[in-house]
Amino acid sequence: MDTFDLIIIGSGSGNAIPAELSDWRIALIERGVFGGTCLNVGCIPSKMFVLPADVAEAARHGHRLGLETSFDGADWPAIRDRIFNRIDPIAAGGEQYRAEGTPNLELIRGTARFVGERKLQVGDRVITADRVMVASGSRASLLPIPGIEDVGVHTSDTIMRLDRLPDHLVIIGGGFIAAEMGHVFSGLGSRVTVFNRSDVLLRAEDGELAARFTEVFGRRVELRLGRLPELLERDGDHIRVHDRGEVIAADQLLVAAGRRPNADLVDAPAGGLEVLDDGRIAVDATMATSVDNVWAIGDVANPHQLKHLANAEAKVAFWNMRHPDRPRSVDYRAVPHAVFSDPQLASVGLTEEQAEEAGIDFVVGRRAFGDTAYGWALEDRDSLAKVLIGRSDGRLVGAHVLGPQAASLIQPLIQAMQFGQPAAAVANDVFYIHPALTEVVENALLDGLEQLG
Repeated sequence: MDTFDLIIIGSGSGNAIPAELSDWRIALIERGVFGGTCLNVGCIPSKMFVLPADVAEAARHGHRLGLETSFDGADWPAIRDRIFNRIDPIAAGGEQYRAEGTPNLELIRGTARFVGERKLQVGDRVITADRVMVASGSRASLLPIPGIEDVGVHTSDTIMRLDRLPDHLVIIGGGFIAAEMGHVFSGLGSRVTVFNRSDVLLRAEDGELAARFTEVFGRRVELRLGRLPELLERDGDHIRVHDRGEVIAADQLLVAAGRRPNADLVDAPAGGLEVLDDGRIAVDATMATSVDNVWAIGDVANPHQLKHLANAEAKVAFWNMRHPDRPRSVDYRAVPHAVFSDPQLASVGLTEEQAEEAGIDFVVGRRAFGDTAYGWALEDRDSLAKVLIGRSDGRLVGAHVLGPQAASLIQPLIQAMQFGQPAAAVANDVFYIHPALTEVVENALLDGLEQLG
């Protein structure tokens, strides 16, 4: 049985191996495409598709600004190839570097399964190590809809590599992936129908913003809310989607029902690791699991499924392996996220509903984009920024932005939460460029401070 200093399962954020481990013998195990979800089937390619969809949508609405613009169609293969002709060589190059250019590392291909504490089997080979990092990520989930296994549905892993733009795409789901891919395909010219079990899209977001997003997004796509299809059938080149006596003929069907942790694929319990009810490996803030010298990071261990969080967790885990006498922890106080749809949405901290449930005494500050000078320039009538400020200390409890550049606009609020800055200081002690869109954030803060009195 071969012994290593460190075994890493997964080549996403687990591949961010620091140089200070160059004196360790390391095994890196990967079962799928090298580089993980974000690089190959997640955040990076999806956002590269979002940008042309943004441009297409802007072209459709130039009349708002007195422009004669129009969207005249998309060259889907050209868009797809521009994206993957950049991404695929990066994945291949990363794999080659680990396989041939890292002297202290052995790249092992296959599915790793625990067969004991810090002992793994890959194919016919059993290996062990003093330390193990589980960074095996997550995979797309399906739903128990009759016919779903037989009709040839897509998930986020495959939908972006279609040969042609579908005339009619049906999406099942109402979260990040549904919102972003619905924007991409409707923006580029497909008819899009979205089924969602909930009555709103993005239901995990602040209720006010989720309702506003659903209203605005529903102007572009057909929403069938509060239900799922009753039956799916293959009919030649089409999928027949049965809904309350109506049959919809779709060219393609995307199941965007979330992602499940891959703790089961590595048989975490066989390695002594505690697994939570939702399928994640249990970890503490140092990323340590229930077994000594075994750490877990990313989608397999946290509920957020965010690349920037997985990267931060990897840094902490690698540090703690090397410096067990000076452990570091991940600070989860201000974990932000964004949905790159149209409208764009970004959030950090608690929603209004979560703050109320937690019994926090807070006030809400709001500012519509259309009430600022740059909002006038945009002719924006739908977007808003919202902040929650605690009455007891005047600090931010949560912040939510819906509209253009939301993922960038929220950044000073993320920093304020992380560093414990009072909302009054964030609003009053710095300059906000006039008439930049950042004045939306400033004015939302000022509105909240006015409620504090």
